[in-house]
Amino acid sequence: MTDLHVVRKYVEDAVEERPEIALARRHSLEAGIEPVSPAVGAQLAQLAAAIRAEHIIEIGTGLGVSALWLLTGAPEASITSIDIEVEYQQSARDSLALAGIPASRARLIAGRAADVLPRLNDGSYDLVLVDADPRSVREYVEHGLRIVRSGGTVAVARALWHGRVADPTVRDETTTAFRELIAAAYAIDDVVAALSPIGDGLLLLTKR
Repeated sequence: MTDLHVVRKYVEDAVEERPEIALARRHSLEAGIEPVSPAVGAQLAQLAAAIRAEHIIEIGTGLGVSALWLLTGAPEASITSIDIEVEYQQSARDSLALAGIPASRARLIAGRAADVLPRLNDGSYDLVLVDADPRSVREYVEHGLRIVRSGGTVAVARALWHGRVADPTVRDETTTAFRELIAAAYAIDDVVAALSPIGDGLLLLTKR
């Protein structure tokens, strides 16, 4: 049987990132920030293209890697990105500008997602990416399902949490939170859920 590590490496290596995304990735790693993997980025781009996203919201800006991938799939979309780190957002803003994304299509909000999300209108977004404080992932997903339109999708990065979610003997708070989120996602009547093992796990919840 083929080694799963070999398969995962092949999947990641098959993705060729555009120069501006590769640069943002390098800056992220230098700053000690782990961006979404190339395969996850490609999946997000494909998803944005498939649902013809026009309005995207991202919880967790980082240095702009995931935003660049999302806008690769939906080049005419506008993106709103929330992060508590102002310095990170300035770097993300620079990355988006380098990629030719007009400032009018990228709204970066510096603040706590828990404070910002309740102020957003129901059903006003096509795609929501959750890649922030794992301790609050369940709360963020609940808000995401509220603000995403019917037919829209909430994507949760790192859903396997360093592979720990798959090990039933690991029961720390964060791992348990992701495990419970995955179980809950499959149980929601008006949501079609799927968990992919790419990267560190990508959970997709599409609202019927």
